[in-house]
Amino acid sequence: MSTHDELTAALARGLTEARDTDYYLLFDKLGPAEKAVKDRVRGFVNTRLLPVINDYWERAEFPHELVPPLAELGIIGSTIDGYGCPGLSRLGAGMATVEMSRGDGSMNTFIGVQSNLTMGTINMLGSEEQKQRWLPRMATLELVGAFALTEPGHGSDSVGLETSARREGDYWVLNGRKRWIGNASFADVVVVWARDEADGKVKAFVVEKHDGAYPAGYRADLITGKIGKRAVLQPDVVLENVRVPAVNRIANAQSFRDASAVLASTRGGASWESLGHATAAYEAAVTYALVREQFGSPIASYQLVQNKLANMLAELTAIQLMCFRMAELQESGQWTGTMASIAKMHSAQKARWICSAARDILGGNGLLLDFHVARHLTDMEVVHTYEGTDSIQSLLIGRDITGMSAFK
Repeated sequence: MSTHDELTAALARGLTEARDTDYYLLFDKLGPAEKAVKDRVRGFVNTRLLPVINDYWERAEFPHELVPPLAELGIIGSTIDGYGCPGLSRLGAGMATVEMSRGDGSMNTFIGVQSNLTMGTINMLGSEEQKQRWLPRMATLELVGAFALTEPGHGSDSVGLETSARREGDYWVLNGRKRWIGNASFADVVVVWARDEADGKVKAFVVEKHDGAYPAGYRADLITGKIGKRAVLQPDVVLENVRVPAVNRIANAQSFRDASAVLASTRGGASWESLGHATAAYEAAVTYALVREQFGSPIASYQLVQNKLANMLAELTAIQLMCFRMAELQESGQWTGTMASIAKMHSAQKARWICSAARDILGGNGLLLDFHVARHLTDMEVVHTYEGTDSIQSLLIGRDITGMSAFK
């Protein structure tokens, strides 16, 4: 190995090791169950995820090899009680999310689609028979789920979705297109939101694989060329006269309001994920600054770098405070849509900046996957957009402040 290679390897070493970020002692609030979840997920991230994720990310492939050990962590299904799900507290679920995204955003998205969106829809809106049919096998990852709401022409205005559903005897016939549907190229259970042609109401249907094949007319074409979340597969989905048994219509999904309720219940996850990415980037920046020398001294000794690290830590602490308070409000039933918008907008903005500042501290090395920060930086570009962009969240907050809607 050349001197240059040895230096590069030395600089990259230890960038994923944990550092002290709990300056306001928030993690003292964790009970034994939350600590156990945090430790289990961190162990998985350190021993199974981090050694392989850069290669999968660069190849834009999903790490199927990680699914069996992931299933053993006891986090799939998140806060859902019963049906083989772990029934985590809100804080416990937050710990699982922050630790997984501290490792990688693609794997966190895979879990979020599975646990929060797909299983969450079935748990919140499904009949008892539907819950029993799907949730236990989803909790063990025997069945993988996908959530198909967003369309090519409807992102922020998803209420205007155009995918249609028509009842024909014992079946529903689905037609339309969906976009950015995580897991939908290999999922066993795909929750599809469509508008009933008879009454114009938005309803939900489960498209299932049988014997490894999707129903005729279902096609998933992978979106390629992504700069972030490259290890999670997010295809465009085409539905052409897809026939779904009537028993697969989600029983209590009767309007777009029900879809919104599912999204509202999951929106806090983006804040916890932002915290995970920000934590990873901050830790890498501190470690790197302590070992990288310029002009005869570690760059950590220079005022500009210390100023940047101090501001990164302050913003990181602010995200922590918001996330921990969010968990308390959710547990007490006081959580509102405006609170969710404030949390998402703030945490995504600040985590995006922390990742960018970390990239600056690492200089040119910050562009390389071996130094980990670039992956978190580009993944935060995704988080910044999904679950409601900054602009949309600000308008939701503004409507609450002023009593006037800026939406058309």
